[in-house]
Amino acid sequence: MSPVNDATLFLLNTLFGLYAYALIARFLLQALRVDFYNPLAQFVWKVSNPVVRPAQAVIPRWRRYDLATLLVLWLWLLINIALVLAVLGVPLSPAIALLAVAKMLVLLINFYTFAILIQAVMSWFGAAMHGPAASLLYTLNEPLLRPVRRVLPPIGGLDLSPLLVIIALQVLSRLIPLAYVLR
Repeated sequence: MSPVNDATLFLLNTLFGLYAYALIARFLLQALRVDFYNPLAQFVWKVSNPVVRPAQAVIPRWRRYDLATLLVLWLWLLINIALVLAVLGVPLSPAIALLAVAKMLVLLINFYTFAILIQAVMSWFGAAMHGPAASLLYTLNEPLLRPVRRVLPPIGGLDLSPLLVIIALQVLSRLIPLAYVLR
C-alpha cells in the first residue's frame, strides 16, 4: 500500500471513528440514563443531535433504547467502510452491511476499553474522582464492572475488575472477524 493510501485510510478511519464514538456514547448515555446535565453528556448530545434528530422523527424509541442513533451509527460506518474499500480499490458488495455491524461491535468494545482504562487511571488521583467525567464514567462502566466485582472482590484494597474486564473485552474484539484496515 502506498504512503498516500495509508495516510488516507488513517484519516478516514480516525474522523469517522471519532464521530462513531460520539454516537455510541449518545446511545449508551440514553440507555443507561446518565445525568443529562453532565457537561460531557451535553457535549455528546450537541455534537450528535444534528444527525440523529432527523432520524428520530422517523424511527421510534424502543423502551429506553434510541434505535435512530443505532441506525445513524450503522449508516455512518457503512459510508466509512465504502470509502475505505474505494481507496483500496475493492468493489462494493452487500457484505459491507455485515462489516458495518462488526465494526459497530469493535468500536463499542474499544469505547468500553478506553472508558474503563480512563476510570482506572482517574481512581489513582482522589480529586479527579469528584468531577463530571468521573460520574459519567462510573455510570457507563459499572454495568460491566459490577458482576466481576461480585466474583472477585478487591484484593488488598486493589480492585482488579477493570483489568479482567479489559482483558475479556480485548479477547472478544479479536474474535470479531474484521480486517485490520477496517478496525
